[in-house]
Amino acid sequence: MRTFGTQGPVNPKDNYVVSRTEEIADFVDRVKKGKYIVLFAPRQTGKTTLFRAAIDALIVDAYFPIQLNFEVYVDLTPAAFYDYLIKDIRREIKHVFEKRGTTPSETLNQFLDDTEVTDHFSMRNFFQQLPHFLTHPNNGQKAVLIIDEFDAIPPDAVRGFLHSLRYIYLDQSSPRCPYSVGIVGVKNITQLNYDRSISPFNIQDEFHLPNFTQGQVEELFEQYTDEVGQTFAPEVITAIHKQTAGQPFLVNRCAQILTEEMNVPKNETITMAHFFRAHRQLLRERNTNVEHMLTNIRRDRRFESLLMRIASYERGLPFSPDNDIMNELTIYGVIAEGADGMCEIANPIYQHRILQAFKPTFNGLEREYFSEENGDDFIDYLTPDGLIQMEALLDNFQDFIARVGFRILQVPDTPQEYIGQHLLYTYLDHFVHVIGANMFLEVQTGRGRMDLLITYNQHKYIVETKIWEGDRYYQAGKKQLAAYLKLEGTQKGYYVVFDHRNNPTPRVETETIDDLIIRSYVIPVVQEQPSSV
Repeated sequence: MRTFGTQGPVNPKDNYVVSRTEEIADFVDRVKKGKYIVLFAPRQTGKTTLFRAAIDALIVDAYFPIQLNFEVYVDLTPAAFYDYLIKDIRREIKHVFEKRGTTPSETLNQFLDDTEVTDHFSMRNFFQQLPHFLTHPNNGQKAVLIIDEFDAIPPDAVRGFLHSLRYIYLDQSSPRCPYSVGIVGVKNITQLNYDRSISPFNIQDEFHLPNFTQGQVEELFEQYTDEVGQTFAPEVITAIHKQTAGQPFLVNRCAQILTEEMNVPKNETITMAHFFRAHRQLLRERNTNVEHMLTNIRRDRRFESLLMRIASYERGLPFSPDNDIMNELTIYGVIAEGADGMCEIANPIYQHRILQAFKPTFNGLEREYFSEENGDDFIDYLTPDGLIQMEALLDNFQDFIARVGFRILQVPDTPQEYIGQHLLYTYLDHFVHVIGANMFLEVQTGRGRMDLLITYNQHKYIVETKIWEGDRYYQAGKKQLAAYLKLEGTQKGYYVVFDHRNNPTPRVETETIDDLIIRSYVIPVVQEQPSSV
């Protein structure tokens, strides 16, 4: 039986695979037009799987795909790089003949054995001669060079290597070899070219590989259902796509938990109750994808400030490909440019893990959560029939912020600008953990507003949090929350705004908007510790 794959490239023999028919056809069409294609995207997004499928489509045609992986070249000198490069090319050429059930000619074998490649000049000479030794029953073969993990190329070799490919591309003589090139990696060409005075590869044709659409997620799960018989409730597929934004690893990992690790009987439908458990595991486990993402965002303290600004401000942050910090976070797959040209965090699961990563392990204020009058246990905020007293829970949070006063400025490793949201998130996360509920981040616009959706005993509780940006944004936020409540079929929502002005006024109000109840809090955040004088 096949499985949902999360360890390296997937294949239809062993794994359920999204066909990506349109993307593969687009890639192959560009190859047939002789394009020199670059495909740069974060790790574990399906790059290698896509180009391997493209190679399978090309190998039966009048094309000769030579597949390479530069990962093993990372620490080589340029001379060693070219020595191993020609050895790998020889091996891959012979491998193509084996896959076709044929054998290379004696002249080709002799040419491959006699050729030495020591630098980018001799590499160019090798490719110029290669077409004369490749034959096909109908016409000459068009060599296609596909390079995976290209960004592992030795830094001292990248400039000459790319210049040679550019020379070949612009050469008018025929036949051109390689006829087409596919470069696949994480870092883009400009980051690899350490001498940026000119671009050695300005002939590139950029290929964008999107995340899975909801239709593709449905296609993936249908393969499992057809093979095993177990079905997914439609709302589960919708929830998986919404929480992962179609990120291939996260989609497959969630499916893996649901179908392999939770021991759901195969004659039972996978429901939202199962999804809640799988989602909770995704928010807590240290899988390779999340580990890689967290390692990257901790590389620079400036990342935290930028990520929190994206998540916290309604006005958002315009995306700029020329901003080094934004560009680096994009390469890591953490942020992207939204349809409105603004930065957005890639998916709700990443946003949750980012908030967890930047949250202090111990903020020093936990003992202040409850006043002497209110008791000292989160269980007190559950009714006897299992409902959350959300209004009382948030009233207590507001009182907690007032009680601790300037001490919130002493919370370690947390920018003052975002301390209110950090504390609310920590407070609710603690509550959810104690009572055994589920909490989701519902990022509606990708920026500016962070909706916390808590589910418990088949009831939904929605809390939206922002930073004060003026009365106009404050009032507009209530209407946005009302629209979201309608979408979720919930009659009451909670709106928490943190006010960082010098003399803010606390505010609590309950209103009816479009027949829905909105309870709003404006909570002042202390700006500085009072003088001891």
